[in-house]
Amino acid sequence: MMDLIKKLMNVPSVSGREEKIREVIKNEVSPYADEITVDAMGNLIARKKGNGKKIMFCAHMDEIGFFVTHIDGDGNIKVSPVGGINTLSASFQEVVSENGTYGVLVAESSKEVPKCENMYIDIGAKTKKQAEKRVQIGDFFVCVPKFRKLQNQRYVGRPFDDRIGCAILIEAIKQVKSENDLYFVFSVQEEVGIRGSKPAAFAVAPDIGIALDVTAIGDKPGSPTMDVKLGSGCAIKIKDQSVICSPDLVKNMREIADGERIKYQNEMLPFGGTDTASMQVAGKGAKVGAISIPSAYIHSSCEMIDMIDVKEAVKLTVALSNKL
Repeated sequence: MMDLIKKLMNVPSVSGREEKIREVIKNEVSPYADEITVDAMGNLIARKKGNGKKIMFCAHMDEIGFFVTHIDGDGNIKVSPVGGINTLSASFQEVVSENGTYGVLVAESSKEVPKCENMYIDIGAKTKKQAEKRVQIGDFFVCVPKFRKLQNQRYVGRPFDDRIGCAILIEAIKQVKSENDLYFVFSVQEEVGIRGSKPAAFAVAPDIGIALDVTAIGDKPGSPTMDVKLGSGCAIKIKDQSVICSPDLVKNMREIADGERIKYQNEMLPFGGTDTASMQVAGKGAKVGAISIPSAYIHSSCEMIDMIDVKEAVKLTVALSNKL
């Protein structure tokens, strides 16, 4: 699975530009799916047909980043944010464009938390003409992908949000054997308003919808007050700012996890949102839940996960596919 995670993380694809990562995922899941479709927005939907409940699992393919808005006479590149950027973390980080052009994201002032309008990308160009040979208005940049093992089973890198959810779904597709009608959706534009999963959920019309995404932790200095910790198992979401998960489904998820001896934590996230919210209200609505992967330093240039939690999330996804 480590090779799969590396492969997914090394494909820059911001919201609205998910074509490259979609092709990588499509190649991974095609041998295991009965049906593969791509909808008008670009969501990838892999179906494993069955006669039981219609269950939709969803993980988003997109990542946060920057769109090029202006190139000045000296070749400096102005950008606007795509998704919720931690500008303090992103400042003076190496970035790369969709065509492989490298540069540095610079904050004009180092004395305060920068705003995106006061940042620019330096690719080494001396003039606008030089810069335009490599970069055009509308191109995107992301912080350079990385993936490094730390102590124990912890890894630092980006974008774990939400390529780790995609990796878990891919691994689950390979393992699952179920009578249920399963839809594994790799959604677009989650980071800019949970957009892609809305039409996907409307089209699938699931009985049950379960998102896989990262969540915050409470065991680091400055962390929000919550009980989720790195390395203590995947998290079963109860609520976040965008959704209150279906209580009977949450109970069922816990019972299945207990029966399979899967390590899990209870997640009460005081902010944020995931594709869970759109699955709940699309069309006739659905019972919804979420499997969350604890992550430190979300939306920074160095996100952190623990592989213990990832492995438990794979086991829970497979168990839910078979037993719900």
